[in-house]
Amino acid sequence: MYLVQDKGGAIALMVAALCFLGTWPALLNLVERQGRNLMHTYLDYSFTNYLVAIIFAFTLGQIGSSTPESPNFLTQLPQDNGPSVGFAIAGGLVLGMGNLMSQYAWPFVGLSIANVISASITVVGGTTMNYFLDDRINKAQILFPGVGCFLIAVFLGAALHASYSRDNLAKLQAQNHDNNEFQAQANSVEVKAGSAQYLTQLEEQRAMKITGAKVTFGLAIAVASGICFALFSPAFNLATNDQWHRLKPGVPHLVVYTAFFYFSTMSFVWGITVNTVLLYRPLLGLPKSSLKMYINDWRGRQWALLAGLLCGLGNGFQFMGGQAAGYAAADAVQALPLVSTFWGVLIFKEYYRSSRQTYILLAAMLIMFSLAVCLLASSSGTRKTS
Repeated sequence: MYLVQDKGGAIALMVAALCFLGTWPALLNLVERQGRNLMHTYLDYSFTNYLVAIIFAFTLGQIGSSTPESPNFLTQLPQDNGPSVGFAIAGGLVLGMGNLMSQYAWPFVGLSIANVISASITVVGGTTMNYFLDDRINKAQILFPGVGCFLIAVFLGAALHASYSRDNLAKLQAQNHDNNEFQAQANSVEVKAGSAQYLTQLEEQRAMKITGAKVTFGLAIAVASGICFALFSPAFNLATNDQWHRLKPGVPHLVVYTAFFYFSTMSFVWGITVNTVLLYRPLLGLPKSSLKMYINDWRGRQWALLAGLLCGLGNGFQFMGGQAAGYAAADAVQALPLVSTFWGVLIFKEYYRSSRQTYILLAAMLIMFSLAVCLLASSSGTRKTS
């Protein structure tokens, strides 16, 4: 079995996980903006996300000889490690719930702000729990200032969203007062990014219509998803390290690949079951669908499948890095708004033609996230193998 045991390798895995976990939401958001049914997208995502865990288990989890302390994946499957499996399954469940809620939050508050809120709650709650679960192997004097930076980013993100919403409202009101200019833009070959016409066209083509919806509803969904995300990493930590001593004497801890397999299995079962039900009983005014319609819907499927692969790789790398250097430090990957905001600006034209105040708040938020990820990664410790 292949294990990363040095800080350098762990930090490299965290950086890769940060990139992957910041990119997959952008891909799902892209498909939603193109009008594809949200349940169709999440079903595609679920299959490839689970595929990564299976590949990890039968490759990295089977490399080399199996030892009593670190058994290979297939060797460990029949062992009596039910309590640890339960924690892994619980982690997969709350992650699946968080991912599902995030997909509904993005249309209401935007990709960048939804990820800022959920990721910050994840770090403030999850990192604190992991620090104590890992017997304080991470440097507290570095770790918690990093957590503080995430917390500051929450307030900056909230202020940013309020400013951005006021900018967009002003554009739409100006559009209503000047129909001639609006018609000229409508007849132009290329609509300018960030313009009122651009915002109107986006609303018309996206899968979830949000005009007139309460922003506070979207913020509430983002907060709920953040609470779920704050729990999944501590649950995985308990699954692999048994800090509460639930295993019988002599039973080895779950290795990271076995725990990841159970974790992803639960997330997969949750995602498939709930989204199949939602095909026939959709939420928030989405149109009804069916399994037949899902199978025949190929619009944007490649992006949904790629999103599942990236999320699976990101989670796997986060857990591998956390097992080596502490799960509190591995929570640095929750600075994913650094990456998702980049994609939000580049692909979705978020913040185009906004006010100076919005740009200042955006820059301040990104600076705080950059500082936070540096501090959390620098707090990496070394897990005792005994």
